[in-house]
Amino acid sequence: MLSRTQLKQKIELLVAGLKSLRDEGKFDEPNLDGTAGDYVSFNAWEWPQGVGLYGLAQMWLKTGDTAVKTLLEDWYSAHIEKGLPPQNVNTTAPMLALSLLWRETRDPRWETPMKDWADRILTDMPRTRCGGFQHNVSDKINDDELWDDTLFMVALFLASYGEGAGRRDLVSEAAFQFMIHTHYLSEPETGLWFHGWTFDGNHNFARARWARGNSWISAGVLDLIELAELDAGTKRYLTEVVKAQLETLIGYQAASGAWHTLVDDPTSYEEISATAAIGYALLKGARLGIGPQSWHEAGLKALSVTLDNIGADGIVDNVSYGTRMGHDLQFYKDIPIQPTGYGQSMALLLLVEALNIAQAEEE
Repeated sequence: MLSRTQLKQKIELLVAGLKSLRDEGKFDEPNLDGTAGDYVSFNAWEWPQGVGLYGLAQMWLKTGDTAVKTLLEDWYSAHIEKGLPPQNVNTTAPMLALSLLWRETRDPRWETPMKDWADRILTDMPRTRCGGFQHNVSDKINDDELWDDTLFMVALFLASYGEGAGRRDLVSEAAFQFMIHTHYLSEPETGLWFHGWTFDGNHNFARARWARGNSWISAGVLDLIELAELDAGTKRYLTEVVKAQLETLIGYQAASGAWHTLVDDPTSYEEISATAAIGYALLKGARLGIGPQSWHEAGLKALSVTLDNIGADGIVDNVSYGTRMGHDLQFYKDIPIQPTGYGQSMALLLLVEALNIAQAEEE
């Protein structure tokens, strides 16, 4: 276990790596409106960058680093001045970190864009049968589909902004989305989650127990519980959901401390963004008293292998690129490795959580 000083040095390295990310033209993914899609460069308004910003916001809240606060403020100021992109599930992701910035500072620059965005989610965001948010993204309409990614990209923002603004309608909607997605995506036999569900045929596609999708849930449920005040029944229900999932995930942790990109397929490659987020959830769950000591121990193993995958340039290695819905399991095994904002951020969340441990050990 690294000291607080060593962890802070690694965190600074991760931030530098995040800021250095550039789209090198490896992926041609134009948006539906004809603009170029950029899912790598830090300055694009998309979901990988949104997750990256969330990691930065959590770091700032934990450490009080004023340089990170300035980085966040400058990023959002530039994008709001330029004009925000069309709303969909993935372009909502950057709103989460903005809600944390606003809740702490109450800077009036941020409230109007968030209020407008949240109101349009409730009234305009397409829904599937049963009221779940349809997973439409910048380059594709996914008719009748629920994806586990949606909860991290949309529901956490609704919960965070709703709590800060005293909007119980937004918090309630976030809780409902977690519960309806649990109904269709969680596997009762294991507690693991499938990547997606379609009402066109009523099935879970390849029934992929995709590691990063599972990590969106394990981290997302625990963050939801901290970001907003849930009613007792909902909080109890979601706590049991994440406990069942994490208990099963521990059983699939590889000897290295990582998880394979398909949780239950050891022939699929070990993937570090999922490993970091699951490790974050395990350490956080143990700290909050939700899980036992075994969660803490498994989280430390995930921390160790994540640290091993942070290069001298601050870039997190062995992160799989953005993953569409797979119709067979081989699809997930073939996703290329690519440094991304969410890879940086998931590692950042894990290291910031590790600061809690280091602080307790040093006091």
